[in-house]
Amino acid sequence: MATLDIFNNDAFSMSSLIQTITDVPFVPTQLGDEGLFTESGMNTTVAMIERQGSKLQLVPTAPRGGVPQPGTRAGRKLIPLAAVHLPQNDVITADEVQGIRAFGSETEVQAVQTVVRDRLVALRANQDLTMEYQRIGALKGIVYDADGSTELLDMYTLFGFTQDTVFFDLSNASADIKQKCTDLSRKIQDAMGGRPTGPIKVKVSRTFFDKLTSHAKVLKAFDLYQQGAFLRQDMTEGVFVFCGIEFRVYHGGTSAGNFIADDLGYAYPTGVPNMFKIVYAPANFIETVNTNGLPFYAKQKVNDWGTGIDLYVQSNPLTYNSQPEAVIKVSAAAS
Repeated sequence: MATLDIFNNDAFSMSSLIQTITDVPFVPTQLGDEGLFTESGMNTTVAMIERQGSKLQLVPTAPRGGVPQPGTRAGRKLIPLAAVHLPQNDVITADEVQGIRAFGSETEVQAVQTVVRDRLVALRANQDLTMEYQRIGALKGIVYDADGSTELLDMYTLFGFTQDTVFFDLSNASADIKQKCTDLSRKIQDAMGGRPTGPIKVKVSRTFFDKLTSHAKVLKAFDLYQQGAFLRQDMTEGVFVFCGIEFRVYHGGTSAGNFIADDLGYAYPTGVPNMFKIVYAPANFIETVNTNGLPFYAKQKVNDWGTGIDLYVQSNPLTYNSQPEAVIKVSAAAS
């Protein structure tokens, strides 16, 4: 019969629990699955982001040997960004462990590991949902806490930019959607300056996608695209390329609402190294001080009265977009 002493086994050490929670299947998440964000660890809880640019100017003529026009340098901005702390806990009671006996080839340790794993599945699912929420926030420019109103990181305020919007006016049958796409591409190109980029992608709500693909000036192109793509991919995901821009439906959220609101979307350039990043700080454990952070940590201990085992998991991410000026908001409205 299993007892609480079984948790002294190496199978329940912090390193083993971390491995267990890492192996738990991920909650389906679009941005996470696409790998848009580069992930790494740091051995501090604060990262310093430095931005430096050059102001371009016309060079006036001068006599040969005369005084040259002095170059200008944009000020360097050093911005501290702190990782957030995302802890969770749960309890496995003595009664839950008491009824577990070895079955077949299972040992008691293996059987109890199943109980622990089931709890970690639920805790990991919460963490995965939270991380996707933060990725979407970084894409949109503001990362919010779980309450949806407390700002954790406002990239536009920090970096000194305001978000630009392209209004597609999709309710207007005569709206020039091709020109809107051109405007969108040019705004992103202007924001990126001379830096090379890949194709532009846009994450849009279902309502924006439906209005775009049913617009009179887009419908024919969409029909042709579907015929060509039918044999190549599953169109239920909602993907459409128009004027070289990929529009993809982003559908996901919580009971409080979808992560991308109706009639809205967010366009961004691809192929920009380290534009979107998640940096993980170490856990606040003695054994993890000054080590490179991991995406998730998990520990367990017998509680004060010996009536159960306390499970504790945490993640300490810093999720940000280093170039928020290059993300353009799109709206189905006229203005």
